[in-house]
Amino acid sequence: MICDKRKFYKISNASQVVNVNEIKLNYPSNFTLEQTYTNSFNPITKIKYSVPFVETQHAVSLSVFDILGNQVSTLVNKVKEPGTYEVEFDGSNLPSGIYFYRPTSDSFTETKKLVLLK
Repeated sequence: MICDKRKFYKISNASQVVNVNEIKLNYPSNFTLEQTYTNSFNPITKIKYSVPFVETQHAVSLSVFDILGNQVSTLVNKVKEPGTYEVEFDGSNLPSGIYFYRPTSDSFTETKKLVLLK
């Protein structure tokens, strides 16, 4: 796929170029971070987040922190294509307590709370 300003083209073979502006309509329009369900978990939960379509992709990082702000886990740390993702967090090696999960990119950061009960 190539990008020229706001026009996107998919090259299916050397002699055919197809406009695929409609493809980006299926992507999320902005970054989102969902609250985990249920929010007291033991010991595994899933975290859902969305990455929007942007012309230049940026690295996305998703980390978990304890109540003191110490990073206890990095779940994602790479360039992500636009879309909705779900990552599993396993807290079996952590004590019960309150934790925070935070995705970051160049233009987005948000923090939400997790409660680990054992």
